[in-house]
Amino acid sequence: MGRWATVNGKGNYIPGIGLAKAIDLVTKATEEDKNKNYEEALRLYEHSVEYFLHAIKYEASSDKAKDSIRAKCVQYLDRAEKLKTYLKKKDKKRPVADGEKPTNSSGKNGGGGEKDSDSDEDSKEDPDKKKFADQLSGAIVVEKPNVRWDDVAGLNGAKEALKEAVILPVKFPHLFTGKRKPWRGILLYGPPGTGKSYLAKAVATEANNSTFFSVSSSDLVSKWLGESEKLVKTLFGLARDNQPSIIFIDEVDALCGSRSENESESARRIKTEFLVQMQGVGNDNTGVLVLGATNIPWSLDAAIRRRFEKRIYIPLPEAPARTEMFKLHLGSTAHSLTEADLRELGQRTEGYSGADIGIVVRDALMQPVRKVQTATHFRRVRGPSRADPNHIVEDLLTPCSPGAPGAVEMNWMDVPGDKLCEPVVTMTDMKMALSTQKASVNEEDLKKLVKFTEDFGQEG
Repeated sequence: MGRWATVNGKGNYIPGIGLAKAIDLVTKATEEDKNKNYEEALRLYEHSVEYFLHAIKYEASSDKAKDSIRAKCVQYLDRAEKLKTYLKKKDKKRPVADGEKPTNSSGKNGGGGEKDSDSDEDSKEDPDKKKFADQLSGAIVVEKPNVRWDDVAGLNGAKEALKEAVILPVKFPHLFTGKRKPWRGILLYGPPGTGKSYLAKAVATEANNSTFFSVSSSDLVSKWLGESEKLVKTLFGLARDNQPSIIFIDEVDALCGSRSENESESARRIKTEFLVQMQGVGNDNTGVLVLGATNIPWSLDAAIRRRFEKRIYIPLPEAPARTEMFKLHLGSTAHSLTEADLRELGQRTEGYSGADIGIVVRDALMQPVRKVQTATHFRRVRGPSRADPNHIVEDLLTPCSPGAPGAVEMNWMDVPGDKLCEPVVTMTDMKMALSTQKASVNEEDLKKLVKFTEDFGQEG
């Protein structure tokens, strides 16, 4: 279905031009199709679908408009599939005309005297395939999350393993020939909030030549009998058609937990289909990486666990990584913390996950806002202008204590919006936030994760 859309040349989406661009591409595609330039037509059809998907997400204002665009996507994808089939079979004498049944290997049309079993089978399966492919179109991440490797603090082992599996095979395919093959399944596991999903976002950003599918149980579980396993099959089929591709399954334990006598028949069938698609007879997953994430790896079915060839433990961050996380979360916000302060915060947050540290910093960033809200006195200070940060003005107001030099009794309602100079974040603000925000990971789960790593995993 496509690669990353590069609407402005950088992989970012510019609202308002997606639908117009899609229509323009489709017009060109149909022209090339009529002129029998099938390879170019196929490329343009697939490219147009990317823009249609953007239009559904950003431009369609009603469900009716979205349904109309989806119907167009299905129509153009159907034609693209026919062209792809023709181009793969060079022995065909002519391409399949739009709306015409494909010819069989003997050259006879499926609607003639002899029945074409392949055509009959396709005509029965195509409606389902189109429906499921359309249903899964939302799982394709077209817009990059904009998370780079450098944005992930620590986790060097996990990053290197993902580069081995995703980046190197695309950039240097000649390295992976013969018996040397890239990893086909990687499981990221560890306590909540340690960066498993964040790593997946980095993969989606850095693997700009790959199609990235982000799926959850809601994408694959259906109330209708037999549909869930067909959705799983269609997902892997789309991934193979758009290789190199990555299928990211967050909270994979929800779909692939241990099989038991008490589970429902539908849950058992989903797991069976996953097993077959990940490493079953007749399925060539070359160019497809399955990336899973879970907080409770011990609940995974043993057969599923085996199909994840690399099982990487994403542990709680060490002190240097925690220090780096404080820097990343503070960003460009004005603060008075020194390098020594940040190292002290890293030491004081033993047992905190990356998500916990993010909450601590967010709480500390709110302290200046609370000071403004509760202040009874303000004083005049010099500071950067709101209109031009490089221009220093003299008459800004900042909250202060009643006894401070130049203090004037007023509240925040009396301060003009463009005259407020908010206080900077201090070490005291950080300590206050730390006193209220505790670590969210318990010792019992950590022991289970360490035991699982000793039995089945590796450190990340």
